[in-house]
Amino acid sequence: MSRAGGPGEDPGAGHRRRPTVTVGIDLAASARRTAVCRMEWPDEGAVTAEFVVPPTDEDLSALIRAADKTGLDCPLGWPSSFVATVVAHHQGVRLPPPARFEARADGRAGLDPLRFRLTDDLTWKATAMRPPLSVSTDLLGVVALRAARLLDALAAADVPVPRDGSGLIAEVYPAAALRLWGIRPGRSYKNAGPESREVREYVVGSVEEGLGLPLPEQVRATCLDSHDHLDALICALVARAAQLGGTRRPDTADERAAARQEGWIHLPGGDLAGLR
Repeated sequence: MSRAGGPGEDPGAGHRRRPTVTVGIDLAASARRTAVCRMEWPDEGAVTAEFVVPPTDEDLSALIRAADKTGLDCPLGWPSSFVATVVAHHQGVRLPPPARFEARADGRAGLDPLRFRLTDDLTWKATAMRPPLSVSTDLLGVVALRAARLLDALAAADVPVPRDGSGLIAEVYPAAALRLWGIRPGRSYKNAGPESREVREYVVGSVEEGLGLPLPEQVRATCLDSHDHLDALICALVARAAQLGGTRRPDTADERAAARQEGWIHLPGGDLAGLR
């Protein structure tokens, strides 16, 4: 991958379609900790990638509006059972009865709907990974509050964002995407220290091999230094998969109903080479 040339450098450029733009956002509670990757996918020529730094939520919203698809690493909603329980408790009425999602194929009980959404349970079953972080009981909920405000600001600007991912934003889960692309590092790439850097180097190399394209050197170096930026790159790749229709979407009535309220993790169904 390389950066494209500037305007006016190619006399035939005016006759070409605008490249598809995907954005990947590893959202944090503050703008300072948020990592953002922007990619361009032209019909012909080099795919480009760069990291950008939107200083405010308004700038981040503008970046989302200008893209064809954005992959956001953050839950877009809370478990419906959790919301119903909190509302009942707040109103001083009887709480809904406890429940579990359907058992796994191996007989293990499904996840707790107070702590996890339907999409979390399905992702856990599809990847055989440990369950995703709980948006209702882990610190991830603070990030989800920021995401909710971003979605509200977009809606106020007449850009509605369906939580099922059918609009401009798709919820993504980088670790699950890597697993489904066959990239399975033996250790976590999210820690500090030289060992985690080596794991990130393995992940970046595997992504380049899967795409059949080298990443720009600056993008590669940033991913080796920062797991947040590596996640943002993966988010932009999953956004491309979602934009092409290559992610699993809610297809049953129960899934569609849950996705509208709780959000929906878009899991890639094809390989990385299919994104080009």
